[in-house]
Amino acid sequence: MNILDLNIMRGPNYWSNYRQHIIVMKLDIGKYEELPSSKIPGFPERIEAMFPSMFSHRCSEGHDGGFFERIKEGTWMGHVVEHIALEIQTLAGMECGYGRTRSVSGEYGIYHVIFSYEIEKAGLYAAEAAIRITQALAENTPYDLQEDIKALKKIHQREAFGPSTQSIINEAKKRNIPYKRLNKGSMIMFGQGIHQKKIRASMTCRTSSMGVDLAGDKDETKRMLKRAYIPVPTGEVISTEEDLRDVLQEMSFPVVIKPIDGNHGRGITTNIRNIEQAISAMKLAKTISEDVIVERFIEGYDYRFLVINYKLIAVAKRTPAMVMGDGVSSINKLIEQTNSDPNRGEGHEKVMTKIIVDEVTQNILTEKNLTLESVLPMGQILLLKDTANISTGGTSRDVTDLVHPENVFMAERIARIMNLDICGIDVVAKDIDVPITNENGGIVEVNACPGFRMHLNPAKGLARNVAEPVMSMLFPEGQPSRIPIVAVTGTNGKTTTTRLVAHMAKQAGHRPGFTTTDGIYINGNLIHSGDCTGPVSSETVLSDPTVDFAVLECARGGILRAGLGFDNCNISIITNITEDHLGLKGIDTLSEMSKVKEVVARSTYDDGYSILNADDDYAFDMINELDCNVALFSIEENNDRIIRHNKRGGMTATIEKGYLTITRGEWQTRVCKIENVPLSFSGKAPAMIKNILAATLAGVISNFKLEDIRSALQSFIPSPELTPGRMNIFKFSNFDVMIDYAHNTGGFIELKKYVDNINATAKTGIITAVGDRRDEDIRNIGFYAAQMFTNIIIRHDKDLRGRQSEEISQLLVEGVNSYNKNIPVTIIPDEQDALLNAMSHAVNGSFIFVCTDNIKQSLTFVKQLKEESDRPDSRLFTLSKVS
Repeated sequence: MNILDLNIMRGPNYWSNYRQHIIVMKLDIGKYEELPSSKIPGFPERIEAMFPSMFSHRCSEGHDGGFFERIKEGTWMGHVVEHIALEIQTLAGMECGYGRTRSVSGEYGIYHVIFSYEIEKAGLYAAEAAIRITQALAENTPYDLQEDIKALKKIHQREAFGPSTQSIINEAKKRNIPYKRLNKGSMIMFGQGIHQKKIRASMTCRTSSMGVDLAGDKDETKRMLKRAYIPVPTGEVISTEEDLRDVLQEMSFPVVIKPIDGNHGRGITTNIRNIEQAISAMKLAKTISEDVIVERFIEGYDYRFLVINYKLIAVAKRTPAMVMGDGVSSINKLIEQTNSDPNRGEGHEKVMTKIIVDEVTQNILTEKNLTLESVLPMGQILLLKDTANISTGGTSRDVTDLVHPENVFMAERIARIMNLDICGIDVVAKDIDVPITNENGGIVEVNACPGFRMHLNPAKGLARNVAEPVMSMLFPEGQPSRIPIVAVTGTNGKTTTTRLVAHMAKQAGHRPGFTTTDGIYINGNLIHSGDCTGPVSSETVLSDPTVDFAVLECARGGILRAGLGFDNCNISIITNITEDHLGLKGIDTLSEMSKVKEVVARSTYDDGYSILNADDDYAFDMINELDCNVALFSIEENNDRIIRHNKRGGMTATIEKGYLTITRGEWQTRVCKIENVPLSFSGKAPAMIKNILAATLAGVISNFKLEDIRSALQSFIPSPELTPGRMNIFKFSNFDVMIDYAHNTGGFIELKKYVDNINATAKTGIITAVGDRRDEDIRNIGFYAAQMFTNIIIRHDKDLRGRQSEEISQLLVEGVNSYNKNIPVTIIPDEQDALLNAMSHAVNGSFIFVCTDNIKQSLTFVKQLKEESDRPDSRLFTLSKVS
């Protein structure tokens, strides 16, 4: 079996709008196309023996054991790979349950295998491992499944979010607040655009850097709290053994020694009772920081107070890692028994952490004259750590409801003194149901970015949803987390429509960000050039903190490669569905292409609007698949679909008696005369008029003021600046030149409607075709070019996309000849040479059309030609080509 293609979906996609995190694998199962599972001796028994847990896979049978029934009846290996990929991820601690396997039409033995993932790297690993496992089962060869499970667990531990971060993400999901991981660690952005908020674990974008620095300096923290009359243990900062001895002459045992800026209990030794222990403890602390603190040891229990947004949210009583003797087992055996608890795991993967025997544990055993082989008497408790940190194997018990009101006041006051919006306060006290004083306890540390695990999943007591107040702090009730999104897709007209909607948004007072085939724009400024119609570009706009309105062009390629870069949009626009890119990425028919574009429409919120082209059958038919509101546009006022939609109270946009008119049910609003909209080219460009209609609907639905919409339409001048490569016309003294990106059948059909309406003594078309299109698509370019031009020049793109230039020329010529064999056709491969040739042969009043590939370069060249021609001493045709 061989993987032919592998794609990671991160958003709504061709296969599912709702299951956004899926792997899509194109798999050639080779010889197994002739060998379904029922024809492979022993296969059902072997897969059941290796994966008894797969009994829960219901498959299409709809009940437990359903998948095993399918195996016995006979199913293909692609289907088996799907289920194994899901199961091995689940066995490694990642719940993955969605999968589909579909044969690829017209391709023998080729399947699309789709399955969900939690972590991308784990999903990719599972894809390849599932194939290895399936082949081993089919060939009856030995296979060590545990190696794959172990590898997947390592990926999970390395890539998964920690419990604090995950809890905040889970809370965001409840509130439908979008989130995005910003690095390999725990930095997360919640919300979009100007509404975004960032966290790193439990540190937020509101957290004071001064507060974090202060909390990191334990000595300064104690001084600050002491000045505020908050009980803290007395202590001194030291850096040498001589300092240690001097301090201990003034301070009686027992004492605590800890690094000045450590965390997670690292380097801390408590209850030190002699100088030898103190020296050893200082050496341990100095492995964390150069300076260490010696302070009075406070008798009592270890408590963690969690304060969020300056309110006490939870309190946990913490117990250090420990074992209890049974009179038989060794200490080492007792630790193994404790670690076998399924609630204990490596690092932060489980509710509790496994106990590790380290230097601290060995020192404790030595002090008590014990070894790992010692047997503890029945009921004797042995603490294995000096601190009660959960990360070193400790346990927690929720005691929030027992806290004395004065201690609540003290904790909230400490948070404000430290200027920390989220902080963990470590308290040692005999009890917390009485006020804490210097006589019965003290504050031993204040922690920025405290862990939530002990509160989310205490070993005893109530679990506290401590992520809820974090999200309420970042996004108070009534504060939005999302910005409006208009998503534009279709075959032609996407870029111009996107630009016009963004122009309207800016006119209405927004700071828009938009993406097109030309680049990414933030508030009118180009920040990155290139084809930016995929999900990464969308995410760039949605992640920009200055953007409050997004208009995103969504092309076929990005949708098929990775899905959309957003989960939902407020408005979707489907311009049209015509023949382009067919035969690529498994999309062979217009119906299949329509399903690709429909991903955008189906991502519209239920209370949002999908704007559909009522003149296009495939675009209009999407109305039957949508749960959202629908608005229609048509260049034809009497379009039956428009009339019916209006009668049902729907919203439409048409050209009515020469006016751009918006209709809601029986009510009509005339926006302006269409011939006065520059982009309509005096009403002569039907393709542009359709873009205008769609964009105007988007403006109306977005509640832009009518005067702002009208002003935007009148100020949006078709030009290289506002609509680069879209019907850019340059008027020379004797002829006009139009630069346009038309590159497919639909584009040429619409172009013809405009060219037919212009008066010219001669019409020259400089055309080409994209090499990765079907033969008939390339011939169509020639066919329609022959209907509008009196002279044709064929040029070639620099990237021929898999074809020879001669082949492209031949197909274009065949298309021209199929309409009119008498039209002169010249082949000049270079675009600039072709244009210079057309200009040099142009008669007075000619019109020259250039089908461009490199818009920026073409516009630069024509501008230079125009500037040269306007000079009195013009030497127009002696200019050099631009690189």
